[in-house]
Amino acid sequence: MLHNFHYFCNMPELHRFYYNGTLEENTTVTLDEGSAKHIWQVLRMQPDDKIRVTDGKGNTAVGIITTAERYKCDVLLTQPEFAPKKEHLLHLCVAFTKNNSRNEWLLEKATELGVSSITPIMAARSEKVHFRHDRWEKLLTSALLQSQQYYMPELTDIMPLADVLKKYCTINSRFVAHCVEGKEKKPLAELLTPSTETVILIGPEGDFRADEVSLCVSYGYKSVSLGNQRLRTETAAIAACAYYNMINDGKV
Repeated sequence: MLHNFHYFCNMPELHRFYYNGTLEENTTVTLDEGSAKHIWQVLRMQPDDKIRVTDGKGNTAVGIITTAERYKCDVLLTQPEFAPKKEHLLHLCVAFTKNNSRNEWLLEKATELGVSSITPIMAARSEKVHFRHDRWEKLLTSALLQSQQYYMPELTDIMPLADVLKKYCTINSRFVAHCVEGKEKKPLAELLTPSTETVILIGPEGDFRADEVSLCVSYGYKSVSLGNQRLRTETAAIAACAYYNMINDGKV
């Protein structure tokens, strides 16, 4: 039985751990070895201690530790709850750089800021990216737990710009950020509205080409700027995410 979400939000916060599976009341699950080691070696937790378990899909449960060993941790699930998705979903579509450390910083911070999905774009000036899906998924999980959120962002495979435009064509609030001379654009801060599902496109280090911006506009995207400074790709992406997060602060 699912309990009231708002009631449990007021409970003292427990250490959070991720479980990639179904969270059912009165069932016992086994956490991964990394989580088990952290519980046993770092937190020094013992049987009967409590943690919070999340599946990154809105479901969480209080877990009572039944086995605490270096490489094994069994947890009895109790008090399940479900957090509905918020209305203000942000889809970040960004051309990754060839520098994986910068890509990973972007993934971590975007997750902490609560984006709904992250789509790497393949644009004309994009650099070759070594897509490290397993490592990046672990990074998203860590950022999810650290920021105490309920939903893991969807990380898609790299997609050509044209496919990205088609994928999000039904969302009304759509923006493309760029620095192309001669293309009319307005500050993103003037156009974003709270409680609205939104798509933001961020180009590669060399920016979108003029014809790519025109293609975006033909799909209903509004041209926007992120200030007078010339920002790195990942900085521009996080700036957009941070402002979107700020204007939706406290909204459900």
